[in-house]
Amino acid sequence: MKKTIKKLKTPAPAKKSKPAAPKQPAVPAVKKTAPKAITTTISAQLDVGFGNTLYLRGEGPGLSWDKGVAMDCVADDRWSLVLTESARPILCKFLLNDETWCAGEDYLVKPGSSEVFTPMF
Repeated sequence: MKKTIKKLKTPAPAKKSKPAAPKQPAVPAVKKTAPKAITTTISAQLDVGFGNTLYLRGEGPGLSWDKGVAMDCVADDRWSLVLTESARPILCKFLLNDETWCAGEDYLVKPGSSEVFTPMF
């Protein structure tokens, strides 16, 4: 009679587990927003009469000394124009119907400001 020898399986050594890392508090996500455009608002407090339009000429974004930009009539005696993306001061002058220049010196407006003027014709 032959004896069979059974091989005993030896258990695998236990794996050492790493200690758990302490949980970090959740960091709120940073919401990315586009930078706001710098706007400059130039307004004129003046009643130019029915059928007339106030224009602005000068040096600044969208402005030229050769051709005026029509201003928006926002009230019976208030005209306004919003200029964007200006890093330098704006030099300007008002014109009635883009033909008649207002009296006096040119107006100087700081970028990012909102100014109201009372031009005289």
